Amino acid sequence: MKTIGLFRFLPALTSFSIAFFIIFSPALKAQAPDDSLSTTSPDALAVSIAPPTSLVVFDYKYDDGEALELTWVPSVDDLPVVGKVTGYELYRSDNGGEFYKITELIPGSNNFRDEDLSTGVNYVYYIVALSADARAASVKTEAIQTHREWLNFNLKYLFLIALIISASVIYFIETARRGKKLFVRKIAGLEAVDDAIGQATEMGRSILFIPGINDMDEVQTLAAITILGRVSRVVADYDTKIHMPVSRSLVMTAARETIKASYMAAGRPDAYSDDMVHYVTDEQFGYVAAVDAIMVREKPATIFLLGSFFAESLILAETGNSVGAIQIAGTARPAQLPFFIAACDFTLIGEELFAASAYLSGEPKQLGSLKGQDVGKALAMLVILIAVILATISEIRPLETVRYVLDFLIQVFTIKT
Repeated sequence: MKTIGLFRFLPALTSFSIAFFIIFSPALKAQAPDDSLSTTSPDALAVSIAPPTSLVVFDYKYDDGEALELTWVPSVDDLPVVGKVTGYELYRSDNGGEFYKITELIPGSNNFRDEDLSTGVNYVYYIVALSADARAASVKTEAIQTHREWLNFNLKYLFLIALIISASVIYFIETARRGKKLFVRKIAGLEAVDDAIGQATEMGRSILFIPGINDMDEVQTLAAITILGRVSRVVADYDTKIHMPVSRSLVMTAARETIKASYMAAGRPDAYSDDMVHYVTDEQFGYVAAVDAIMVREKPATIFLLGSFFAESLILAETGNSVGAIQIAGTARPAQLPFFIAACDFTLIGEELFAASAYLSGEPKQLGSLKGQDVGKALAMLVILIAVILATISEIRPLETVRYVLDFLIQVFTIKT
């Protein structure tokens, strides 16, 4: 009976609720939350991003204990076009000290090599992903120290190549010492040395020797002084006059000693004079003007232009050609070779200048070194040829074996530091 009585009040309660809502709804609308406190406000709510994960640090192999390598998985929000990540910051702590930023990285980065470190120091890292209005840090790494390695096995193939070339040099030196004749390709410019000096002797005119314009720290100047030893020995035997103007005082001293030793070896020390070699000036075109004047006045029968030359090469070669001299030139500077080839009778090209000492002396050590270097050059040319053929085949018809061999050759001849 009580339940039935309760239902009598339901219509009245419903009418009261509707009336209350109609009366007080304007007031409820007026009390809506302020925009500054709204959870949907972009100024109040930072867009969260995922942090980088799997940060790993390990000692960089085969160094002097100065580097650590770090790798990590970028944030999942680091996407190529629509990604939220704008970059990364890497932090480091030394021996438990405060963390400080060591570098900033672009989006998409997943590795970094920290260099210029010290052995015996504990390093801890963490990385932070950045967005326009948020930061997300990774877990810190365990403390790690750098280690020094005695051997760099990244260079093992380079060591093997050097071992092959060194063994070749030793073999050819010993072969030459046993009296076996080693084949060396004839170099026309060096073959003509004796004839050129002989012609100057017959004509009663001098020989002009120009060793370039660089000092004794230039390897081409050293090669020129080596050839001078051979030339001056023939000059001493033939009793021909040699004239050598130089642009460096050290070159003058070395040249005088070389010519003096040649005259003593020929048994004619009394015929030597320091005036055979004289210093002119260090200034490039002042030296060229003086040498050109000597050519025009003395009209030498033979001119040697051997060493390092620059803009003066054509001036000297043209003047020598105009006086009718036999000219033997040589340089390792590619830009000057065309001028010598055009204006001179014989030209030593590139390494022919450096091989001249072994070619002229026939000394076993020099010949063995020359032949050993040829083995290295032949090896390099063979590998290049094989690699080109394999690369061509792999492009025409991809084969796993061909690709494997090609990758191996690239690995062998790639120096990893």
